[in-house]
Amino acid sequence: MRIGLLGCGNIGHIIARHAGRFTISAVFDQVYERACEIAAVSGATPYRDFATFIESDCDIILEAASVSAAKKFAPEVLSHHRDMIIMSVGALTDTQFRDELRVIARKKHVKIYIPSGAIFGLDNLKVGRISTISKLLLRTTKSPAALGIDATEPKLIFSGKANECIKAYPKNVNVSVAMSLAAGMDTDVELVVDPAVTQNVHELFIGGDFGETYIRVTNVPSPDNPATSYLAALSVLSLLERIEDPIIVGT
Repeated sequence: MRIGLLGCGNIGHIIARHAGRFTISAVFDQVYERACEIAAVSGATPYRDFATFIESDCDIILEAASVSAAKKFAPEVLSHHRDMIIMSVGALTDTQFRDELRVIARKKHVKIYIPSGAIFGLDNLKVGRISTISKLLLRTTKSPAALGIDATEPKLIFSGKANECIKAYPKNVNVSVAMSLAAGMDTDVELVVDPAVTQNVHELFIGGDFGETYIRVTNVPSPDNPATSYLAALSVLSLLERIEDPIIVGT
């Protein structure tokens, strides 16, 4: 399987270093030098502009850039009959944009894949939504440095819905958006800043006709970029490793 990598930051480098059953054949970043760095590691062809990148010989496009990049390029990727993996799932809080992508994907007979990212439990949410989910809460605790604010004690800085959180904290909503998409309903979000923590902590509280569950995930930062969860990068590698496997485990 040949991957076209859109975005050549930290996650892109992790993917390039761990390529196994797949090959990175094309790379594009708005900073051309970044594309050249990953090309040197992976043997891919770097592209200066998106128009030539999207015409390259690849089977699937992996977006690992930003919410703005996902919104800018995803419609064209799908329109070129390419499956797509979207890392910056925060782009899909825009329901009109999400519906637009769904229409294009159906018309062009392609798929959009959303990795599980920095949490566990999305399979359970997809099962639970078949019945009724009555409680869906994500409590995320981060250090002041991770949120770019000053704090000397634990403090709740946001409480509301995922689609509201993105307006105030656009870099901290990917987990809640993934939960919302899996559950088919908007997630309640509590964002806590705590100077005592050194790692991001995600707590999932889920309840419904099926029972209740609680999941706590403490993320180890990526070795090369503390702002990126290593688990999020690994979730993409897992998806790529199994995407062509004829035996699918899990919902």
